[in-house]
Amino acid sequence: MNLVSVIRHGRPASSWGDADQDPGLDPAGRAQAEAVAAQFLALPAEERPTRVVSSPLRRCRETAEPLAEALDVDIIIDPRVGEIPTPVGMSAADRPTWLRRAFGGQWQAVEGDLDYRAWAQSVEVALTDYPGAAVFSHFVALNAAVAIATGREEVAVFRPDHCSITRFEVQAGHLRLETLGRESDSQVL
Repeated sequence: MNLVSVIRHGRPASSWGDADQDPGLDPAGRAQAEAVAAQFLALPAEERPTRVVSSPLRRCRETAEPLAEALDVDIIIDPRVGEIPTPVGMSAADRPTWLRRAFGGQWQAVEGDLDYRAWAQSVEVALTDYPGAAVFSHFVALNAAVAIATGREEVAVFRPDHCSITRFEVQAGHLRLETLGRESDSQVL
């Protein structure tokens, strides 16, 4: 199967800028993780993921756990599908403001010490390594994948809801958007 499903993590117990820089899921997030696992298990066997991949951050790992347990597979931890890197020297308290500015712009204009367009492209490369997998990731990484797959330059192409599933087809080392996940009106930060 050449499809890769990318799932935004469940609702975290806290957000960036709070004291906990690596929050797990809150009770609603745990219920969302169970529900997304049930969605995958309801698929015909040939359409279910064969691997489970996660960002190293706790909220993604905890979201991936119910599906990995149900499929009886280990979670593959891949930092390439993790959060967008914060500029060197930026405090955790300043990150929400930086992200809000980034969301309103384009990849090549994101402030910082990295080439963030290249970072977005690296998310695509990571995802193409996992055809047939369910990949648990983050708002910005998921937006990066959609932007690259659709040729868009905006950082915030859409607002994926917690535990929404976006599907891509892997074709010749690139992503092609199959279906966009459920969107949310809620704030990210």
